[in-house]
Amino acid sequence: MSTPSNFRQGTWVTFGGQITDEMAEEILTLAYESGINFFDTAEVYAAGKAEILLGKILKKKTWRRSSYIISTKLYWGGKAETEKGLSRKHIIEGLKCSLERLQLDYVDIVFANRPDSHTPMEEIVRAFTYVINQGWAMYWGSSRVGTITWSPLAGGILTGKYDDGVPIYSRAALKGYSWFKDKILGEEGRRQQARLREAAIIADRLGCSMSQLALAWVLKNENVQCVLLGASTVDQLYLNIQALQYVPKLSGSIMQELDKILGNSPKLKKESNMR
Repeated sequence: MSTPSNFRQGTWVTFGGQITDEMAEEILTLAYESGINFFDTAEVYAAGKAEILLGKILKKKTWRRSSYIISTKLYWGGKAETEKGLSRKHIIEGLKCSLERLQLDYVDIVFANRPDSHTPMEEIVRAFTYVINQGWAMYWGSSRVGTITWSPLAGGILTGKYDDGVPIYSRAALKGYSWFKDKILGEEGRRQQARLREAAIIADRLGCSMSQLALAWVLKNENVQCVLLGASTVDQLYLNIQALQYVPKLSGSIMQELDKILGNSPKLKKESNMR
């Protein structure tokens, strides 16, 4: 059974950038009061501003530290070569800087945000073990491995907001996101919109929005434990949380319909007969 604990509140793009500090606080408050107590951030989000804002809100709310989970991610820190990657130096110094911005004594999980082919694995593991032993983190993990999924609405594409172009206040209209705008308006974007129009028929049949259908579809996957949510308004977050009630309605036949429309189900390669 899917519950609010299957959702995680993310801060990428929105916190420290797209939305006001006041809206960020409202979103975080709604998430917490709705049972979402896992907040994810990273040193690179808004060049550290996301961590700063998250820390300010947490300090203001005075929630018990034991009642929520904080994760941050390391790899892209500052501009200097010594301020990025997964060297022992950056793992230790990067996490200390994150804790300072968050105004916390520790994070629950610190993630390696991507592999680092220039640093020996032993050095990486020893460095993460060190920060845990220092009490700066409870656990460490690796991004892009496992099933904490991110961007379940494809940056808002699955909500239908880009059906008639790029809204002025959308992510694709933000400075620095021209690549996202090009993706939406390009050939692949048009093909994607056509598939979404077919999926919208199923959403109407279920009585839910496209974003709720997309989130329910992700949660229906037995290999997914939780989903990172992003929201630029309180209303968006509230509607996203309601997606939980539609997970049981996604029967096997409906999932097959969606798989046929999306055409992105993984195909296992046949084993070779060579001996």
